[in-house]
Amino acid sequence: MTSKNQKSIKLNFIMNAILTLSGFIFPLITFPYVSRILLPAGMGKVAMATSVVAYFALLARLGIPMYGIRACAGVRDDKQALSKMVHELFLINFLMAMVSYALFFGTVFFVPKLAEERLLYIIVSLTIFFEMLGVDWLYRALEEYAYITKCSLAFKVIAVVAMFVLIHEQSDYVVYGSITVLAACGSYLLNFYNLRKHISSSLFDNYNLKQHMTPILVFFATSCAIVIYTQLNTVMLGFLKSPADVGLYDSAMKIKNILVSFVTALGAVLLPRASYYVKNELYDDFARITSKAVQFVCLLAIPLVVYFTIFASDGIYFFSGPRFAGAIVPMQIIMPTVLFIGLTNIIGIQVLVPLGREKDVFYSVLVGGIVDLAVCALLIPGYGVVGAAAANMIAEFSVLVVQLILVAKYKDKVDIIKGLKTVSYSKIVVAIVLAVGASVGCKLLAWHAFFVLALSGTVFFAVYGLCLYVLKEKFLLEILVPVKAKLREKLGL
Repeated sequence: MTSKNQKSIKLNFIMNAILTLSGFIFPLITFPYVSRILLPAGMGKVAMATSVVAYFALLARLGIPMYGIRACAGVRDDKQALSKMVHELFLINFLMAMVSYALFFGTVFFVPKLAEERLLYIIVSLTIFFEMLGVDWLYRALEEYAYITKCSLAFKVIAVVAMFVLIHEQSDYVVYGSITVLAACGSYLLNFYNLRKHISSSLFDNYNLKQHMTPILVFFATSCAIVIYTQLNTVMLGFLKSPADVGLYDSAMKIKNILVSFVTALGAVLLPRASYYVKNELYDDFARITSKAVQFVCLLAIPLVVYFTIFASDGIYFFSGPRFAGAIVPMQIIMPTVLFIGLTNIIGIQVLVPLGREKDVFYSVLVGGIVDLAVCALLIPGYGVVGAAAANMIAEFSVLVVQLILVAKYKDKVDIIKGLKTVSYSKIVVAIVLAVGASVGCKLLAWHAFFVLALSGTVFFAVYGLCLYVLKEKFLLEILVPVKAKLREKLGL
């Protein structure tokens, strides 16, 4: 049983991988330039504004982004039902955005520390409005990843040009905040314009907002907990320490987030497909794609964690400059979270959400939020950026542990532990050891950080991939076999 609107998982993954790669290239091009002009203090002000606005954006969207993907994916073959669903969710989002803006302006105007940078906060808050218009969850439910990728790339290119043209002095941090909003949300205007291609604009007589509120609020509670332990560290650093400390922490987190987005690229495109399989009780297909996703995450995340832990100093010096040397140790501390988040993305978003177990996801991230709050309160006053990084790492690990315990209840439909056991850990370890041995000597070269990263990265991942191929790692071979077959076909061999 297949949906007439069902897109190729491979095409979706390629498109999302390109989108993810653009998310890697964009800061790789701009951040080294911008960070050297704005310095830790300027970067910290924008990071602080982004973190504060994230709380109001969270209230505005409730749990609609995640719920919308699942709900719309289930009715995507029925245009009338899909249109009514989108109308109802958009109306809820609009009403909550108005409430959120009312609270936001009250906070920005009456909290002295925020009022000092009122213009910056107002500009960054435009993300709330654009997210409401963008209905990005609909396009993901329809698996329109080619469209999403093209639009996002266009605005990222515009933003890259704007960075170099408009940012020249340390006082240009407000301009930087404006451009980051453009890069992240500009495509949402096109989303709204193209909405008529996918849904009917005719109004319905029987809107029922109430039916969505329970699952939306569960997703909202989950999102609250997630935002607490992803943004709380930045906010606490901003209030307890200085903008420079926030800038150092943000520098380490940006590198981590780039890696996380790369590792979670496959899981992002599998949510609508997983939801479709569960809705139609295709549990064998559900278990199969979940197992593949787990293998993909481990095969990619483990070497990334090792490499960027060893070459953290070169990463920070290239990405942010020598003034951000204080971010090296925090970056090394948070590197394991690339693997933790990769796995929780699969367990929580690809398994528990399609199974309708949003509450289990909420319980796991609630634990993470509580752990993060406690560790932040304990460590940030005395250890600053290092304490914030440690809190983030411990919180992400606690989320993973709780999710592994909770998902075990559904092993009749998908056995995550069994999927983890299919990973070729011994082959990965051998390949990593050889890759480290081949590349670690690059640290001795008195070269610019970029060239050290370029050479060491090429050597490390080339040796890693070659070793896995020689050791006949199953998942890698499954990927390469069809690629080799297509190459032979094109070459006429």
